[in-house]
Amino acid sequence: MSDAHRTGDTAPAGPVRGRDRDGEGRARNARPRDGLGRPLPYGTEGVPRQPEGVVRTPDETVAEAQALLDAGRPFHAHEVFEDAWKSGPGRERTLWRGLAQLAVGLTHAARGNPTGGARLLRRGAAAVREWAAGTGDGRPYGMDLERTARWALALAARVEAGEGPVDAGAEAPRLR
Repeated sequence: MSDAHRTGDTAPAGPVRGRDRDGEGRARNARPRDGLGRPLPYGTEGVPRQPEGVVRTPDETVAEAQALLDAGRPFHAHEVFEDAWKSGPGRERTLWRGLAQLAVGLTHAARGNPTGGARLLRRGAAAVREWAAGTGDGRPYGMDLERTARWALALAARVEAGEGPVDAGAEAPRLR
């Protein structure tokens, strides 16, 4: 038994070797990723990653996320929505979280995970509908939340019915 286990101290004595870290020492996976966010082997060329923690206006968020969705990169669009969820006003968190869940649901559906895809698509649809009902605003920043929720529920039903992996770019929702 190691000294750490005997003393009850489970924290490593020093930095964990082999883990990617950001400039502040937080663990960050620096492996390249494909368009659906799957890690690729080091040295492989991946798609450009979205920077984390970017504060955008709501209109910039919607435009950037839509461009990523249209390009078949819903995982990366989810990161844009997640930035808005974390940096935006508290009253909008349900909206941005729901949109992030929709993007991750599309990601899972495109990766061939019908259970995870359908679950997240339904959860995201419920969140954007909840936000619209609670605020009375079904078209924030020009987005049509009801149409987006209907898209998500229809796609969830299709992937659960066994239609297989979907083409993320072809299936991308039109937010505005």
